[in-house]
Amino acid sequence: MLYIVGLGLGDERDITVRGLDAVRSCSKIYMEAYTSLLSLGLDPAALANLVRLPFSLFSWPPTTRSSKCLCVACPQLLLTGVVVFSCVCVQEKLYGKEITVADREMVEERVDQVLSEAADADVAFLVVGDPFGATTHTDLVVRAKKMGAEVKVIHNASVMNAIGVCGLQLYRYGETISIPFFTEEWRPDSFYEKIQNNRQLGLHTLCLLDIRVKEPTWESLARGKKVYEPPRFMTVNTAISQLFEVEEVRGGSAYGRDTLCIGVARLGSDDQKIVAGPMEKLLSVDFGPPLHCLIIVGETHPLEEEMLEFYMIK
Repeated sequence: MLYIVGLGLGDERDITVRGLDAVRSCSKIYMEAYTSLLSLGLDPAALANLVRLPFSLFSWPPTTRSSKCLCVACPQLLLTGVVVFSCVCVQEKLYGKEITVADREMVEERVDQVLSEAADADVAFLVVGDPFGATTHTDLVVRAKKMGAEVKVIHNASVMNAIGVCGLQLYRYGETISIPFFTEEWRPDSFYEKIQNNRQLGLHTLCLLDIRVKEPTWESLARGKKVYEPPRFMTVNTAISQLFEVEEVRGGSAYGRDTLCIGVARLGSDDQKIVAGPMEKLLSVDFGPPLHCLIIVGETHPLEEEMLEFYMIK
């Protein structure tokens, strides 16, 4: 049996009771660590479970267990030149099981190993948020079923429903978009039409912001030997700057500097931050550590407007 278990958005305690029962019953546990990451926040209890050292002291990706924390170090937060590594040992202690961190390469290139194990034993594949929050996990279910493995999905909160905390009604959202980091050679803007269509219909647009974990550099790919970039997590500020650039190029008036937006950071954690205001004013807001997302607000209902007042920038 392959259990695909949603972990929710906050910390290791957000797993459901049903999910925890499933994990504890499995002989092998994998944790997907590239489509999203648990947001442990910055409270003292969470920080006590983290190893915090200058990034220059580490090679990336980390491949061994740290002698200081006895865990597989995986990137959690990027703080002004310091990487904060989350300890999967926090989850291992709760689950009573050892966890194998599954990066992008493993999930996309070597997932058959996981599926073959699930044919003969109970295997858990842990996903931050809800299992169907990323197309990668839908593909995992399809491949498992084709191989004859039984699959059981255990759901949890994801950004797609927890975003309702900002006060905008979920059924008034249009198509969700993803905003990738721009590079000198690659500045995609295919999301622009989707924003434009949503705005024309009066619908809100949820913008999911890029997460780059264990991404090989272009130079290393050309040489045939992978060297990985340091992990990066897009901020609300960067997303808005890129959106302004796209609007200037496209000129379709899909949004402007006065367009009402909502910036959200660390959704689902105790220190989540929500700020609403004109797009240009949000540029100067410090949203703190990742993960971030952005909402471009469409037409609003009076009840939505009342809720937004609690988060409006002063």
